[in-house]
Amino acid sequence: MVEILNSLVANFDPRMLVMWAIGGLLIFLAIKKEMEPTLLLPMGFGAILVNLPLSGVITQGEEVGALDVLYNAGIANELFPLILFIGIGAMIDFGPVLSNPKLMIFGAAAQFGIFFTLCMASMFFEINDAASIAIIGAADGPTSIVVSQKLGSNYMGEIAVAAYSYMALVPIIQPPVIKALTTKKERLIRMPYEPKQVSKLTKILFPIIITVIAGLVAPASVSLVGFLMFGNLIRECGVLNSLSETAQKVLANLITIFLGITIATRMHYASFLKLDTLLILGLGLIAFIFDTAGGVIFAKIINIFSKKKINPMIGAAGISAFPMSGRIVHKMGLAEDPQNFLLMHSMGVNVSGQIASVIAGGLILNFFM
Repeated sequence: MVEILNSLVANFDPRMLVMWAIGGLLIFLAIKKEMEPTLLLPMGFGAILVNLPLSGVITQGEEVGALDVLYNAGIANELFPLILFIGIGAMIDFGPVLSNPKLMIFGAAAQFGIFFTLCMASMFFEINDAASIAIIGAADGPTSIVVSQKLGSNYMGEIAVAAYSYMALVPIIQPPVIKALTTKKERLIRMPYEPKQVSKLTKILFPIIITVIAGLVAPASVSLVGFLMFGNLIRECGVLNSLSETAQKVLANLITIFLGITIATRMHYASFLKLDTLLILGLGLIAFIFDTAGGVIFAKIINIFSKKKINPMIGAAGISAFPMSGRIVHKMGLAEDPQNFLLMHSMGVNVSGQIASVIAGGLILNFFM
């Protein structure tokens, strides 16, 4: 017993306490604030696991850790993020976008933060690391993991933590930015929803056509877009309802658990507690803010030339944080006017942002691989 205690003391580092606190904070946000609990709770608990003295969950010496096995099996080869995309695709209804295709331009405009942050990050990091950090602005954890993994970034753990943490903090980050960029009069603009019938054939062809177009424009995005659209095709084909339900619930939840706790292998104090980590977190926040601002400002510009005014708040839903961002915009609209229902418009922009962020990730890979 004395030998064990001496060994624990000898291998204890005060920085472990900091990581325990970070893990505890993530767990607190997951349980108390209900911020993306399926992601933050596994990440928080995993951060504590990997920062215990002589922890058996990570490889130390000749003994291979269980989490390192999972990491090599599911993240090092990008398997977990891509499989998760099948579940996400099965959850998405592209109906609002297909009935009003012009909403897709807001999804593209809201990716501005990625490329703005790339310019900033390149002043502090090597270009591949800078590109990986910039993709945090995609507001899409799986895309961030795949891009940083393919580009061989040295900061994949920090990038994944930043991406998922800011996704969970969207309800805190977006509203102040939206209010700062809009007037009350603009926030009161009503947008009546005029549903248009979208045929089943259109819904089936859409994921196929998007995959082909994305593959031609950004070949490196095929795995990202393809798995997302395959999940959506399962949903819309009408003959695989049981598979669609499994992908949306069982598959997505299972992979999310594994993904969250496995990311923690890159949250060891020795590699995580560095000045670079704080800089990455700061740049990630800038990416989110400028993504939100890009969508809102683009909507305001359109209103200058358009007779039929758009509520500029829906532009903020163009980030890929699905479905949180769409819901936030809807709630903000109701707070200003209880009769202003923006949900279908904001969700249409939100799902277009999901596509745009994946394509943006593919473009980043095309540029820097």
